[in-house]
Amino acid sequence: QQTKRTFPLICGGMIREASKSHPVFNKYSGEEIGRVGLATRDEISECFELANNSVDKMANTRPHERAEILKHLHHLMSSNSKELAEIITAEAGKPIVGSEVEVTRALATLSDGIKEAESATPDGVWREFTSAAGRYSLLSRRFPIGVASFVTPFNFPLNLAMHKIVPAIASGCPFVLKPSEQAPLSAVRLGELLSETNMPDGSFSVLPCDTVDASLFSENERIKVISFTGSPKVGWYIHGQAKRKKVVLELGGNAACIIDKNIDDIDHVVDRVLFGSFFYAGQTCISVQRILVHESLHDEFCEKLQKGAEKWNSNQGDPFNRSTLLGPLISEKEAMRVEEWVNESVSHHGGNILCGGKRNGSIYDATFITDVDTKGKLWTHEIFGPVACIHKFSNFKDAIDMVNDSEFGLQAGVFTNDLQKSFYAFENLEVGGVVINDVPGARVDVQPYGGVKSSGCGREGVKYAMEDLTEIRVMVSKEISKMKE
Repeated sequence: QQTKRTFPLICGGMIREASKSHPVFNKYSGEEIGRVGLATRDEISECFELANNSVDKMANTRPHERAEILKHLHHLMSSNSKELAEIITAEAGKPIVGSEVEVTRALATLSDGIKEAESATPDGVWREFTSAAGRYSLLSRRFPIGVASFVTPFNFPLNLAMHKIVPAIASGCPFVLKPSEQAPLSAVRLGELLSETNMPDGSFSVLPCDTVDASLFSENERIKVISFTGSPKVGWYIHGQAKRKKVVLELGGNAACIIDKNIDDIDHVVDRVLFGSFFYAGQTCISVQRILVHESLHDEFCEKLQKGAEKWNSNQGDPFNRSTLLGPLISEKEAMRVEEWVNESVSHHGGNILCGGKRNGSIYDATFITDVDTKGKLWTHEIFGPVACIHKFSNFKDAIDMVNDSEFGLQAGVFTNDLQKSFYAFENLEVGGVVINDVPGARVDVQPYGGVKSSGCGREGVKYAMEDLTEIRVMVSKEISKMKE
């Protein structure tokens, strides 16, 4: 595990000792694991100015140069993968096996970025057409939009940072990143590694800061695009205040999973639902929260879920222990909130606890609840904890309607062997992604990822994020190939 140190600021690509810092704690033991520098308001403004001054330098890098920067970063991260995984587990409380997977995914995101950077040639798209006014040729090409502002959450502190900075580098955009104050160290370490590459001077910064200063990451007039991952309340507020800035939001959800009657292997489905509900203590925006089971399977499915949850609850504890399945929430305050929501639901809105329902410090049991009021908080709000609610259905179309009866729409899972039902779900579910025969938490990092309704706008995935970081410009030429005699 990590040696304590004070992590610096990364200002314009340079490592800088901060004038103030605050401690970061191990989310399981409560011990201080290090300190992180906090940027002042002046330093935040300075870094946006540095980014703005580097717009031309970044835009003028060639595709192969951007790819080489990403390749160098890939090498540096691969060489430090063990350290990065340990930082994630210490600062975010994620079980170490999950942290190792996150590092692997971050490297895969980098590999995808390398391919996209290399394919981002200046040739663009050439078209010819004839109109009443004569013969025209069109050349369209994407150009970097300018300064990007990125804000990332605690739950995937490395890979979600990668999903922002990799497309920025591949597109030729300078950026300033604000990581979560709850888990900032892995992003700062990433910034340290990036400072060893050939990124142009001034082109990037990684700046943890006090919450009161976070508004500068959306208000600064140098910003051309904001990409925010976090709570719907904050995200939509930023969207409303953005004025002429482009905004990409990846927000929350109350992801649903439908289990149809014609599945082949119920035990496999149970295992996937358990993982989808309780991985990282349910602290993902596509964690399974609403489970809709066909009535013919309901009782057997609940029995198997109950038995499976017992295994998760018997393997609670230190996330550095490789046998731990269920670690802490990001804070005891969050665990207490989950406890309050469950108790309120059971006491006032119906609902029967099938298993779990207890808190021990910052750890909350893996919990399934049946017969929950579909108008109550546990069904309609994002829990962001290891709690999932179960309802039965008899008609597949009714199950689709129940999923859609939500203000959110990020991803949904559908277990079925009926091809027609798969396409019906794809065409009718009001979500950004439909996952067939797996849980909604199954995310492929190259996919266009994002939500509809209150779950956000825009898409992640390197190729798709690059569209928001660039603007199309067209050159129209009249009779360019016509020669005079």
